Amino acid sequence: MAKLSLRAVQKLTCKKRDAWWTVALVDPVATRMLIVMARFGFITPNRVTWAALFIGLGSAGFFLKGDTQSLVIGAALYHLSFILDCIDGKLARLKGNGTVFGGWLDYVFDRIRVLFCALALMGGQYLRTEDERFLLAALAVVFLDMLRYVDALQIYKMRMSMRAKIEKVTQEQREAELAAQASRGEEEAPKVQFMEDLLRDHPEAEAELLKQAGAGQVVDLHAQFRHRFPWYRRVRQALLRSRIRPHLISGIEFQMFIFIVGPLIGHILMTVLVSAVLMGLFELIIMYKFWLSTRDFTEVMAELNANAPSTSGTISPHLHRGRHRRGVPEQILADAELLNPQPEDDPGFHPYPQPYTDQPYTDQPYTDQPYTDQPYTDPYEPPVRDEWPPPYAQDFPQTYERPYDDGAATRTQIRPLYAAPHTHQPQQHGRPGE
Repeated sequence: MAKLSLRAVQKLTCKKRDAWWTVALVDPVATRMLIVMARFGFITPNRVTWAALFIGLGSAGFFLKGDTQSLVIGAALYHLSFILDCIDGKLARLKGNGTVFGGWLDYVFDRIRVLFCALALMGGQYLRTEDERFLLAALAVVFLDMLRYVDALQIYKMRMSMRAKIEKVTQEQREAELAAQASRGEEEAPKVQFMEDLLRDHPEAEAELLKQAGAGQVVDLHAQFRHRFPWYRRVRQALLRSRIRPHLISGIEFQMFIFIVGPLIGHILMTVLVSAVLMGLFELIIMYKFWLSTRDFTEVMAELNANAPSTSGTISPHLHRGRHRRGVPEQILADAELLNPQPEDDPGFHPYPQPYTDQPYTDQPYTDQPYTDQPYTDPYEPPVRDEWPPPYAQDFPQTYERPYDDGAATRTQIRPLYAAPHTHQPQQHGRPGE
């Protein structure tokens, strides 16, 4: 690899906007180390990522000891681990051999390093002081670090989704106008541009001037935020002159304060508290800015749909189901003939069969009779006597002839001993022997 100057390496590898800790305390060291490491072919970005992880785990081992000297060594090792964590990305940009797997590996190893260092630092202090507040501080550090990066990824995902929807609608409108422009011999209209991209390429320029000088349609998804906070533009431009991003307390500064500043000054709990409050404040500002951006997105989509209605982002008509959905009279998911079958379609099909009636068995053919609320009586039940023997009396037989026995022997009906008078007894249905 040809020899490069320090300024050339910084221009090729350093980001246009970065955390102030990285700009002030990491890049000056990382770029000089990068010039030396780039000369060796066996040094790859993934190997540098592994080295950063092992050095970070070494700092966790010193944090676990808990004494002052170990804390200072652990803080120095953690800073070296973070420098290597920045070098792997710079090396990939310099040599052009970065991979998707390398980016995933870098992200996962960062979370592992923070987890082990937080548990070791707070656990070592708890073993020395038996102060349970260190255990709560460990949980708070891990939770806030995970929340910060998960929230950042989700906001980035939603921003890309809003941009994709705007680009899709404008693409549909451009395709609709393409035929008319081609027939008139006009040039094709340029694609849509976003104000945040223009400001990133021209940080010193004014938003209104960039919008007027834009070659095509310029969409601004941060218009409300700049309107409510006009001083933000001046602060942003002042910070960008030094490559510092406006997000002053991010996940990087949060980690550096806890794992470097806290152990060096000896006030770990106070450092955790102040860092958590500051990062939470900046996260709320980012959420508020994102909320205003969603309102700008709604207005932009309404304006685009008003100019040329599009089916992008609409609900298909066959999905309008339920009582609260109106305006879809036709049946889409079923045929009218199948919903109302006719008797001649299937002679053996009876959609509503007649229910069975509770009637005594007779030799007469079955006829439908209306249901009545009168109690059912057995026509073959013997008459009930007016007087019954006392409870202590013996069972008494009562003989009678059943008219349907056809000359059979006389049968005996035995009543229970303690039956109450005028009580309806269990009935026998059907012919004898069934």
